[in-house]
Formats: sequence, C-alpha cells, structure tokens
Amino acid sequence: MDVYFFDCDKTLYDYDFHKRLPKLAELGRVSQYRLASSWWAGGFERAAEIGEYSTSEEYLDAFAEVTGARLSLAQWQEARKAAMTPIPGAIAALHEAAGLGTVSLLSNNPIPFKDSLPVLTPEIVDVLGGNDLVSAVLGARKPERRIYTRALGRYGVKPEDAILFDDSIANVEGARETGMHAYHFVKRDDGTFDTDGMRDAIHAFANRPR
Repeated sequence: MDVYFFDCDKTLYDYDFHKRLPKLAELGRVSQYRLASSWWAGGFERAAEIGEYSTSEEYLDAFAEVTGARLSLAQWQEARKAAMTPIPGAIAALHEAAGLGTVSLLSNNPIPFKDSLPVLTPEIVDVLGGNDLVSAVLGARKPERRIYTRALGRYGVKPEDAILFDDSIANVEGARETGMHAYHFVKRDDGTFDTDGMRDAIHAFANRPR
C-alpha cells in the first residue's frame, strides 16, 4: 500500500498568519502584540502542537489564561479560516493521489485544528476519510524523525512506500532521512504554486520501480 502524506498550510492551503492574528485580536478583544508576545513567543503554540493539550477545551482554556482572550471554538475557527486560502491545483492533486493509494494529512498543528477540519478544509475532508494526522496526536513535530515513524506506523507502511508533500525543505529532508520519498512544494516569486510539479511527483512515485 502506498501512502501519500500532505502537509496542510502552504501546501494544500495558502496560509497567512498576518490575517489570522488581527482576527484573533478582534475576537478576543486583546492586542495583537499581547497575543504574539505571550502565546506564540512564549512557546505555547509549539507545545500545543506536540500534544500539551489533549482537547480543544484544554487548549482554549490555556489560551485564555495566557493571553486574556477567551475564545469559543467557533471563534478560533473563524480566525484560523481567515488565514487559509485553498490551492485548487494542490487539492486536485490530493484527489488524484487518492485514486492511486491512501492519502493522509501530516501537519504540525494543535488539537483544535484536527477537530475543526470540516470547517477549515471542506474541500478535502471527504477524500481524507479520517486520515488527518496532526503533530498534537503523534506527540512530535516535523522534522523530528519520530513523527514520520509514528505516521508510518499508523498505516503499517514501509518508509519507501510513502511520500510527503511539504513546503518546508527541513520537513522534506527529515522525511527523506527516514527513508521516505518527499517532494518540496514551492510558491514561485510571482505568487503561483508549482502544482504541476506536485502532480508529476505523484505519478513518478506511483510508477516507480518496485
């Protein structure tokens, strides 16, 4: 069984934190500086991405305690979605890969992200069919080796039978060091994405010598 792992942010969806932060500040009624300097600079989001908070409720409680911004999950989703724009060619490539093997997310994100996928990523949830691995569940972040070995273990697949599509060269190199195939997905200087290259990589992997 071949497994096609896709990152989410800047791979399937363009992502702009500078759109998310103002919306969080507006909804939480605190300054952008307070949010950035307390939650993100304080390392709390990174901790959340490796499983510090096991439920969305725990995450939001901690967020309120640290920043003073009490958000509902719906408000968290609103701010997160404001920063995300689908990349049509990449989403089409994901659907194409689903006809060749198993497709799965492999994303550095906290539990609220996983819980919110039907709202945040309606274009892909059906084809994923629950294959939505996030770092908070796996207990490690890309490019750590253990996130790749744990993801492979979830599907019982050998590294050589899996490929990662990711915008981060560090994440791509981490996957390759684990023995996986990997493709570095790039945004060109003109703002377009190399989705043709992604599709070519999918078919090259599918048709590789066995």
